[in-house]
Amino acid sequence: MKSASASGPALRRTLTTLPLVFVVYFNVSGGAFTLEGLVAETGPGLALAALVAVPLLWSLPEVLLIGELASMLPEEGGYYRWVQRAFGPFWGFQCGWCTWLYSMVDMAIYPVLFNQYLAFFVPDLSSIERYGVSLAVIWIAVAVNLRGAFDVGRVSTWVGVLVLAVFAAVSLGALPHQTRTPWLPFATADSGLVEGIGVGLSVAIWNYIGWDNASTVQGEVVDASRTYPRALAFALPLVTLGYLASVLPALGATDWTTWSEGGWPAIARDAVGGGVLGAALGAALAVAALGSALALFNALLMSYSRIPLAMASDGLLPRPLARLDANGTPRNAVLFSAIVYSACVLLDFEHLVVADVLLYALAIFLEFAALLMLRKREPGLRGSFRVPLGIPGLAALAALPLSVFAVAVALSFLDGEYGLPAALAAFGAAALGPLAYALAVAERNRKSAAG
Repeated sequence: MKSASASGPALRRTLTTLPLVFVVYFNVSGGAFTLEGLVAETGPGLALAALVAVPLLWSLPEVLLIGELASMLPEEGGYYRWVQRAFGPFWGFQCGWCTWLYSMVDMAIYPVLFNQYLAFFVPDLSSIERYGVSLAVIWIAVAVNLRGAFDVGRVSTWVGVLVLAVFAAVSLGALPHQTRTPWLPFATADSGLVEGIGVGLSVAIWNYIGWDNASTVQGEVVDASRTYPRALAFALPLVTLGYLASVLPALGATDWTTWSEGGWPAIARDAVGGGVLGAALGAALAVAALGSALALFNALLMSYSRIPLAMASDGLLPRPLARLDANGTPRNAVLFSAIVYSACVLLDFEHLVVADVLLYALAIFLEFAALLMLRKREPGLRGSFRVPLGIPGLAALAALPLSVFAVAVALSFLDGEYGLPAALAAFGAAALGPLAYALAVAERNRKSAAG
């Protein structure tokens, strides 16, 4: 996709390293929210083990491989363009298709998370009122996105600083109240160890996926070949240490059996010994959670909306989605994405984190394969960052997250409640990709023949 045209507006490169770090932060994490549910479901030790193992075996290899691809091909559309360059338009479309599918699950989660923490201040909202709040979250994010990538980056930075500061205050306040061993017991007594590992891996992977998401806006990044790998280098430790520094002190100062999904305000209160400080930090964490949910949706709306933009520029979606407004913002693609996500929050996506992970993994492994193919076929194609390994070393590096993914999938099938149905739904939806591509090409050809 061209970032400029002779007769129309052009994409504007406004994102620099710091705002891009926080855009990536909210594409991946947004803070330790939802980890309280991981602890409650699997046990402290297993949750902590997953939070240490996943970034080493999943995120670090992914960051290295994505960093080289982003540096090599710093184009708007990101991973869609990488796979397209390596394997052609069919596989580029499949990568974009899987991304769009998992985005529907992903983006339905954050308005729900916003409502979950809003209940701290306004309990007992009706289902209609909660849907109204969800729509408000979506369309506030739309308003920010329509102002352009610079404003999305600025909001991400300020909210990210708030989230990190509040969790840091809770962790520091919890240090004088350490009465428990944070990693004991290792697992809950209610579920088996194998099932617990399966759930723990899936949830932990979900909390560490998305390092490639912001690549779709590289046409709006200043010196994108250098800036994106640099942003990844800062964001990975920020996310990993942010999780561990939030969860470890809280586990040492509270009874983990009282933890539950959406429970961070109560956890913060108990971790610092209650009282006025506990009440204040609990309220502050609830406010930070509201900001985080909004910032997550905001940053991801920017990232995901660039996929229909890129596909439309190839004639695989209606051409109006490829138009830029006078500010160089893909207004139609943003609005189209927001309308789809407004409908998605009405659906029951409970227990579909497994499906989200599976669809993401299908896309990310296409990206890994693209890097191997481009290294082999176009050895002179390189950017400012390159993993210092040959093709066999890159393949071995890609095999690490592949192995983690395979274990997570295998163990998810042992969970009769939702593992198998979610996996089947994910693979079934992905299998519709070739049909969708055939229909898109046929429609493009029809329009071309019609003049």
